[in-house]
Amino acid sequence: MAGMKGMIWPNIWQTLKEVLIGLTFSIAIGAAIAVLMDMVPIFRAFIQPLLVVSQTVPIVAIAPLLIVWFGFGLRPKVIVVILVCFFPLALSILEGFQTVDKDLIKLLKTMHATKWQVYRKVKFPAVLPYFYSGLKIAVTYSVMGAIIGEWLGASEGLGVMLTRATKSFMTARLFAISAIIVALTFLLYGAVETLQRLSAPWFYRKEDDQ
Repeated sequence: MAGMKGMIWPNIWQTLKEVLIGLTFSIAIGAAIAVLMDMVPIFRAFIQPLLVVSQTVPIVAIAPLLIVWFGFGLRPKVIVVILVCFFPLALSILEGFQTVDKDLIKLLKTMHATKWQVYRKVKFPAVLPYFYSGLKIAVTYSVMGAIIGEWLGASEGLGVMLTRATKSFMTARLFAISAIIVALTFLLYGAVETLQRLSAPWFYRKEDDQ
């Protein structure tokens, strides 16, 4: 375990970097898809089945192809994280859009509000709790997505350390790395929870009133 101390932080940072970049792109892609499905019903009819299909294909089957196409660098790991994370985000945001008060939207339209004003004043604030619910699911998947990407081809990262410990039958190191992965996931989940409390405090006030 003493030899592990010098290499643990660079490997944690490598996995964390893959997770954070992947989550950033997942949020952008998931939000864009959800907004398009909300704005254009026909787009939703075409794209929603494709989203479901995208989640039925095992990531373990796709990941080797990503390694072949994009090499052993950062990009294939980030893509694995995106593939794992964008779906719960898109679905949660879309569900949030469907629960927005229709009468409030009609009121804004009678006041000649533009589509962007409707989204900015009503839909985006209302969808925040749903967005964070999806992000909490995505953040728990993201670390495992990065680990899977590292299993299939990488030179550093917690997934690489996990594979080497398994092949070397280093049981103590295996449990230590697993504990670090769990701790990293909890840390990211806690960060999302804190961000939700800061940006959507009314959601927690509503829970306290109940």
